[in-house]
Amino acid sequence: MKRTFEPFWWSLFGAGGVISAFFVPVLLFLNGLAIPLGWIDQPSYENLAALAKTPLVRMFLGVLISFSLLHWAHRFRFTLYDGLQLKHLNVLIAVLCYGGAIVGTLAAVYTLWIS
Repeated sequence: MKRTFEPFWWSLFGAGGVISAFFVPVLLFLNGLAIPLGWIDQPSYENLAALAKTPLVRMFLGVLISFSLLHWAHRFRFTLYDGLQLKHLNVLIAVLCYGGAIVGTLAAVYTLWIS
């Protein structure tokens, strides 16, 4: 029987979907509606900078960004594979999608680590 990494990618897809579904709407609501409409006070730059320097917030942002990117990669791969019937390019699409997600994750982790 041929071994495949498909269960690994599906687990990252599921985890990314759950994490994105829970946290992205909250962040969008706060930063896209509540603060601009004046429902809550806008935090100062100093407070946000201090918050962003805590290890827990950095870990949260890293996990949110990386799992969201991996979720996108898997969904986009199968959209191209099944939706557009690009089955002959399966390996190339997989490498580009997951490779892009991994590069984006590394860039996010690097940015969070040096800031």
